[in-house]
Amino acid sequence: MFERLATEAPLFFNIHNLVFIGQAMGRTLGMTLIGCGVGFVFGLLIAVLRQTTGRLLLPLRFVAIAYVEFFRRIPFLVILFIVLFVIEPLMPGTSLFGIATVAVCLLSTAFLSEIIRSGLESVPRAQVEAATILNFNTLQTLTMVVLPQSWRVILPPATAFVVMFIKDTSLASQLGVIELTFAGKILVNRGFSPVLGFGTILVCYFALSYPLSRFAAYLEKRLAAS
Repeated sequence: MFERLATEAPLFFNIHNLVFIGQAMGRTLGMTLIGCGVGFVFGLLIAVLRQTTGRLLLPLRFVAIAYVEFFRRIPFLVILFIVLFVIEPLMPGTSLFGIATVAVCLLSTAFLSEIIRSGLESVPRAQVEAATILNFNTLQTLTMVVLPQSWRVILPPATAFVVMFIKDTSLASQLGVIELTFAGKILVNRGFSPVLGFGTILVCYFALSYPLSRFAAYLEKRLAAS
């Protein structure tokens, strides 16, 4: 085995394969950051909506709760195929990368909204009531009282979720998206050793995940209550 690895390594690590793997890493990271970035924005909106108490917003709160509960209980692979079969008839020619990114947005919105909601609810109720007494409106209370204190609860698990999703994007290979896992399959099918092909992919996943993991640990320590 080691003789085969030593023989194939110079052929494997040529400029064309390195560029191919780099492009696959870019797609993996792009799906994760775009999908989770959009998911964080919409997750924040859903979490804030669920904190409201007005009767006029009751139907929207019901829809938000139904959305979160629905998508949190469906496997990501199923969501990928649902998005594929919905988008393809409506917008023919949409790239598989775009379809996979939409699926990531749908799932990350549901999970991140729960993370954000737990952070918002960690702020003592007395401080919200004090803001109301000081005649703060809802937006002022959210931006000046609740969010500054809830970030320390929200950011560490949210960053950990992003790290986890870097690995889950490998399921997008089932649609034909050439991300890291699919790139490994292609390289092995070209005749390279599976140990060499998927070993390189393993290192690439580690290179993407480890810095984010350390960043999450830094945030947890930096934002911890004194």
